[in-house]
Amino acid sequence: LAHSERNAAEVQDLLNVKSFQRVAGFASKAFLSAAPKLYHHYAKNLDSLTAAHPNLRRNFSNSVWAAATFNFGPNTIATIHRDYANLPYGWCSITALGDFDPTKGGHLVLWDLKLVIEFPPGSTILIPSAAISHLNTPICPGESRSSFTQYTAGGLFRWVAHGFQNDVHYFSDKTPEDLERISKENAARCKLGLSMFSTMEELRSLL
Repeated sequence: LAHSERNAAEVQDLLNVKSFQRVAGFASKAFLSAAPKLYHHYAKNLDSLTAAHPNLRRNFSNSVWAAATFNFGPNTIATIHRDYANLPYGWCSITALGDFDPTKGGHLVLWDLKLVIEFPPGSTILIPSAAISHLNTPICPGESRSSFTQYTAGGLFRWVAHGFQNDVHYFSDKTPEDLERISKENAARCKLGLSMFSTMEELRSLL
């Protein structure tokens, strides 16, 4: 995947906007505060990825997410979905932007949890977007809503874990013993992911 020359220039202009740089850094630090183990998992993966591929450039020097999306609106609405391409146990950041009444629309709905959350413009929320179905409600006529999101595809974690090669090359020289070990590791991956979530007791101990 690659941007056209024109789009690349437009994207770079957005990445250079100080307000987006500040929001990106704020969301990343909020991630560190809420889930430090998972945050460091992301940071280590992105550091390894950029070290192995020096031609890659981070969107923001103060963020641990590899990717970002600018949803311009003027009436950005997400229907119910899961971001299945993201790291299954990972978190993404969503920042609501625009001019709308958050008591009447633009709510974030976490469908599986039966939660409807007021999501005012200028607010940032972190959710495990691959694991939980989510959407946002419409806004009122005459209002505007856009959003800014950050995330990392699960495939980038797999790329690093597989020695910076695709599955075809990674599995090409594996012995039956290797494949059995990998199968066991994959079976335990859900438990591994959950172990990176922090309890309130763990977070209090860091204060």
